Amino acid sequence: MPRYPAAAALCLASAILMVLPGCKIIKTPTAEEAAEVASGGFNPERQASELWAPKVVPYLTSKAGPYGEVAALIASDAEAAAAKYGHKEKEGNAPWTYAAKVSGRIVKAETTSRAATLDTDIDGDGKADVRIQIGPVIKGTAIRDSLDFVSFNQFKNQIQWAEFGKAFNAHLNAQVLQALPRDALDGKTVEAVGAFPVPAKGQLPLLTPVTITLGP
Repeated sequence: MPRYPAAAALCLASAILMVLPGCKIIKTPTAEEAAEVASGGFNPERQASELWAPKVVPYLTSKAGPYGEVAALIASDAEAAAAKYGHKEKEGNAPWTYAAKVSGRIVKAETTSRAATLDTDIDGDGKADVRIQIGPVIKGTAIRDSLDFVSFNQFKNQIQWAEFGKAFNAHLNAQVLQALPRDALDGKTVEAVGAFPVPAKGQLPLLTPVTITLGP
């Protein structure tokens, strides 16, 4: 009886061996990669990460003035303060956001909340002048809003623009704020560079830092 099935199996195995060298292994995309493809290349986390060290931190560091000087100029000549320290989107009703440096002493550290903050005295009178965010929850989008090299018009819609702002906050928390101590902060010194919008009357300005150092 002819052994056709065995011969056929041998031929099939030979064919597979001949084809294998030319085969390509296709990598299964990650959820993040798949989402980026589906959104036409939009990846806010990657964009924020790539901009952070080469552009965001140097830009705010060079533009920021001492907080006391920035606040005084806002009060006396808002137009001059905006030109020197501020930025706002041309379209829409976005507020001015200002770059500032804070150097002072912590008079109250609120670290029981996930939106932790450091109330900081910058003029030595024992009263808080600035509130610095230390996360992990970061309120607002002050970092995004302070940058003159990004614009709403670069994004598809308001949702992408909002996600881009949140991505800066997430990157800040992961790369800078998570390493900060959370205990016994009252009385310590703090140095920070960041951005803030003008607060409502009677409220402390809320500075979102891009760099922050705690001292003794």
